[in-house]
This record gives sequence, C-alpha cells and structure tokens, in this order.
Amino acid sequence: MQPDKKKLKGRGTYTRPKPRYLAHQREAFDDGWYPADAEATAVRTTVTPEYPKTIISSNTSPDIPFDKSINPYRGCEHGCVYCYARPAHAYMDLSPGIDFESRLFVKHNAAELLKEALAKRSYRCSVIAMGANTDPYQPIERQYRVTREIIAVLLACRHPLTIVTKSWLIERDLDLLKPMAEMNLLHVFVSVTSLDHDLTRRLEPRATAPKRRLQTIANLHAAGVPVGVLFAPVIPFINDAEMEQVLRQARAAGAQTADYIMLRLPHEVKQLFREWLQAHAPDKLKRIFTILRDIRNGRENDPRFHSRHTGEGHIAHLIQQRFMLAKRKCGYMAAPALLSTDLFTPPCLPGQQRSLF
Repeated sequence: MQPDKKKLKGRGTYTRPKPRYLAHQREAFDDGWYPADAEATAVRTTVTPEYPKTIISSNTSPDIPFDKSINPYRGCEHGCVYCYARPAHAYMDLSPGIDFESRLFVKHNAAELLKEALAKRSYRCSVIAMGANTDPYQPIERQYRVTREIIAVLLACRHPLTIVTKSWLIERDLDLLKPMAEMNLLHVFVSVTSLDHDLTRRLEPRATAPKRRLQTIANLHAAGVPVGVLFAPVIPFINDAEMEQVLRQARAAGAQTADYIMLRLPHEVKQLFREWLQAHAPDKLKRIFTILRDIRNGRENDPRFHSRHTGEGHIAHLIQQRFMLAKRKCGYMAAPALLSTDLFTPPCLPGQQRSLF
C-alpha cells in the first residue's frame, strides 16, 4: 500500500517502525471505534527534559575530521526523511519514524556539563562538532536556547567549534560567532540539499527553505564567519542533477568550502525512505534502489569507514569526479583551514582556584 501524500504534509513520515530493542512489540488493528488513519491526521511535537551525566561524545572514526561532538537535543523536528540519525531514537524505546521528529528531548544541563568537562585536568582541547547527529538550530532552539548556551561557554574558553545546520536561526548568534571567527575558532557548514522549493519541502518539511539558506550563507560570510556548503545527501535521480547549480549559487553567496555525502540508509531508514519514494516518486523507486545497491557494494547500506560517505564503484566515482570538477571551477578552497587549539583556557568553576601559570 502506498502512503497517502496528505499524511506526509508537514512531516517526513507518519509511520512508526518498531524500536529494535523493545522486549515486547505492539501491533495496531482496527476495532471499528476510530478511523484507521486517525493517528496520522495530526501529530503534535512534544519536548521532554533530559538531564544526562555527560555532554561530550567521543569517537575514533578514521573518516571524520573530529573526535568530539555535542548534541543539545535528541530527535530533530526538521523531519528529514533520509536522516541517518533516526535509528538512534530506538535507544529511547521510541520509533525512528514519526517519533524521531515529534518526540524530542532537550538537554537543559548541557552548558553546565560542558564547563565541568572542560575544567578537568585531563581534558585535551580538540575541535568540537555540533550538528553531526541532529541539527543544533532546529525549531525548538528558538525557545530553549541550549545551543546558544553551549556556544557561549566555548567562546569564553576560546575553544574551537564546527557547526552543521540547515537553519537560518544560526544568524541569531552572530554576536557569539563573530568573535570566535576572529580568533580562528569556528567553521560553519550550511547544508543545502536542493534548490527546488517543492522537493525540499517534501524531503525536509520543517527545515529552512533553500533560498533562505543561501541568504544565511551570505549573511555569515558578510559577518566574517568562515562558511561552507554541504551538498547532502546526494540522492540519485532525486537531487544529483542539481549538484553543480548548488555549488555555483552557494559560492556566489560567499561559501568558501564545499563537501558532499552520499545517501545513507541504516536500519529503519531504508523502510522510511522506500515509503517516501512510494508516495512522491513511485516511478523512480526501483531505479534508485538499483543504483544504491551498485554504490553500496550490493547492499542498500554499507557502514564501512571511508566508503560510507562517498560510496564506491563507477557511479560513485562519476559523482565524485563531477563534484571535484564543479568545486574547482567555482573556486572553492581545497579544505577548511585548521582551527586554533592553542588559545584554549579552561573555565574556573565555583570554589576552584586558577593556576598562576
């Protein structure tokens, strides 16, 4: 059965794949009391407070340029149907489907935990990334301001930071971002998946519109903030034909660096993306998954380091060559400049005495 497009309006999905780790599973059935699609007609966003014990996540992945990251929120209201972070909601016994974009968690104590972590004698300064899992500037940040509190701590400590976002809301924090940029402590990537307003509205229903993202790039550049464009994900037969145009327009807006990521479909995301194609591009579904299996070594998802971001094989190589050629023609830098780590000053917690040296 194909999903109803009306049910998808304003959300990336309305289905609820079962969390993988639940001991008991539930199955919906129609007992005649309510319409079968009653739950799908409207899903409101709920926000639950969360008080974790740590806030900095560490990784040893050899194919990403950072080993520390911070996520102010769990889940993401942008609702990008392809988001590779969706399966993480299963750790909360929630569905990677509609729950991921409607049942959100806010880490109220993030700034305090960050100060404690940075103040430890064992802490070694290296770039912290925000936006690696969920968007730090998703809509609820307007109310909760956790991202802003985190950036304020990093600025006070002269700590380097990278940010990836799809939201214009980052402009609100230019008063913090500009001084960080002046000290070579910041690099921002704005993700632009497509310049087609209708396609973006269906792929990323609650993210900032494409033209407004280009304006955000321009505004960051005008403020002296190093900014790049991330063309991600590349989806064959959906947005891959726009690659060169996105790079040209982002460069004209002021983007200095550019990168891309091939579509990744881990765990439940495969099912969600297939349902999205059934609703919005059923004639392309078979071709797209054929290409994805070619790119992913015969599988629909390949989690191996290095190949997971770009894929492999002839088609993946062709996309990479197109990207590199467009990047050179547009005059992008080869890579972002290395951020400074030698300015770092640990915070002084209450009752703690600073060193004289």
